[in-house]
Amino acid sequence: MKRRAFITLLGGAAVAWPLAARAQQPAMPVIGFLNSASPDAYAPFVAAFRQGLKEAGYVEGQNATIEYRWAEGEYDRLPALAADLVRRKLTVIAATSTPAALAAKAATSTIPIVFTTGDDPIRLGLVASLNRPGANVTGVSNLNVELGSKQLGLIREVAPVTSKIAVLMNPNFPGTERQLRDVEAAAGVLALQLTVLRAGSEREIDTAFTTITQQGASALLVGADTFFLAYRDHLVALAARHAIPAIYWTRDFAVAGGLMSYGTDFADSYRQAGIYTGRIVRGEKAGDLPVQRSTKFEFVINLKTAKALGLAVPNSMQLLADEVIE
Repeated sequence: MKRRAFITLLGGAAVAWPLAARAQQPAMPVIGFLNSASPDAYAPFVAAFRQGLKEAGYVEGQNATIEYRWAEGEYDRLPALAADLVRRKLTVIAATSTPAALAAKAATSTIPIVFTTGDDPIRLGLVASLNRPGANVTGVSNLNVELGSKQLGLIREVAPVTSKIAVLMNPNFPGTERQLRDVEAAAGVLALQLTVLRAGSEREIDTAFTTITQQGASALLVGADTFFLAYRDHLVALAARHAIPAIYWTRDFAVAGGLMSYGTDFADSYRQAGIYTGRIVRGEKAGDLPVQRSTKFEFVINLKTAKALGLAVPNSMQLLADEVIE
């Protein structure tokens, strides 16, 4: 072979080798992220999910891609959004709310699903067992729907003259009736009269606050639902305008100016979901991963809001709080 021909052949091979190597590299895993709320309201929780994913060895944009789907509080959009993710044949779907988890499970029995839910995943039909979920589903349960009794006790301690308390629930949320039963049972023990109001839109939230004032309720408990978190600032502003002491289910409300919050560490639930998602991307089976129970609780008090409402928060409560906002 002539020298010039040999050099030409060698050069062509050098170009071909990188192309062949790139062709043999595994495709970057694609993770679906399905949520019933909006990206703005859930930015801190998405960050926590990414942190968990990173702890498991995956960073968005580097060695994993995330496809986000948000229902913007319209739960009836979730089945179509879940079906769209399934058509894309993803590696795993992180369904990070109860309605999203139910929609994802209904959409696929093959793609692994990691959920977060504030309800009992067995009762919801998401898994057969906490220790051995089986099938293609696992996740994190924070059981926020079972905390109504504790929340009622806390709000009554700050506003001891309260005898009538309003409860705001979203009728479209799967855990509403279970949560309401817990609150009603606690109200009976505490000799409190409940005014139950239901709101599934911003307009209905406004109407609910008018009703609270008309019926003379002197405190408010806002139900644990991702829908309400999307309207966090609006709810806090309405409570301030109507001078109603209110307790919420996650610290984000108290940080935004709400009186107090008590619930599981929501961000930590998302971090745990991120870890599980990464483990599944790495090759583990969803059905082999036990459902995690979030055991980290947060009690947050906003003293500035308490002062504006003319309420004195006992020192004993302040000492119990995980965070006191001055």
